Amino acid sequence: MTAVLFTCAGQRVDIVEAFRAAGATTVAVDANRLAPAPYHADAFELVPRVDDPAYVPALRELVARHGVKLVVPLTDLDQVVLARARDQLGALVLLPEVDVVERLGDKYLAHGLLEEHGLPSPPTWLPTEVPDELRFPVLVKARHGFGSRHIYRAENASELEFFLRYTPAESCVQELCHGEEFSIDVFCDWDARCLNAIPRTMIESKGGESIKGATIKDWSLIEFGRRVAETLGLVGPANVQCFRESDGVHYVTDINPRFGGGFPLPTAAGSRYPELALALARGERPEPRLGEFREGVVMTRFFSGLTLVADADGTLVPFEEVSEPTEL
Repeated sequence: MTAVLFTCAGQRVDIVEAFRAAGATTVAVDANRLAPAPYHADAFELVPRVDDPAYVPALRELVARHGVKLVVPLTDLDQVVLARARDQLGALVLLPEVDVVERLGDKYLAHGLLEEHGLPSPPTWLPTEVPDELRFPVLVKARHGFGSRHIYRAENASELEFFLRYTPAESCVQELCHGEEFSIDVFCDWDARCLNAIPRTMIESKGGESIKGATIKDWSLIEFGRRVAETLGLVGPANVQCFRESDGVHYVTDINPRFGGGFPLPTAAGSRYPELALALARGERPEPRLGEFREGVVMTRFFSGLTLVADADGTLVPFEEVSEPTEL
């Protein structure tokens, strides 16, 4: 069985369980012992924080100890760290080259990257570059934000000036898209060949994460996802967020080089992305299977929980309550 190390596992129980179902030995790490996802893995290891110099050495030691073949980051927090340290870890890292990771992690630099490659992106400026003639409304967006943190909609110049003063985050200004929003979950091999691209509607999102959506077999979106992925040199999973405007042009607003928050939906539709990741870890070269998924699959997400108790040495373990019969 192929051992996979998941970093910043947090709440991504869905991804850990999907890899286990695909036949992987799962090793999940986090800096917080109350992170729920690691308790669903075959092994749970506590590690230093991402910004600690001991973080990469700790991962390297775990890779050796567990015979890990593939490292999969589950959030944006450590992608740049892992991309820079890929030659030090002793296992394959499911990320694009460091320059791509760095630029996609900065919304202003990501806009420049897209434009350089001829990919449509809504006009975006630094606060000092905003033109005098501006079409409102616009968005003030944190350059390094995620989960829709520090995003503000300005309806006029006065509001724009206010939000640029108000936000605590280094920001950029982006023209608002007015079309229909979609997400495209793509998966690429080590050569940036797009193996599949699964579009989904954005019925409802909360905190920047999709909680309701449906898969659609829209070939213009499938081809657009493939084009974006291969043009930028993406590797492994990525979530491409875009708007289709009235003229039919798709504008990319964000790209996350990881499994998206809506991961359960493409998985249910037959993406087999965990199986593809394991095949890459084994040195195989799967053929593209664009369009091979079920359309019309609807996702509606909900909250769940995990209860823990301390064992004799203080280690937290899942608590399984034994029900006692009671008289009514």
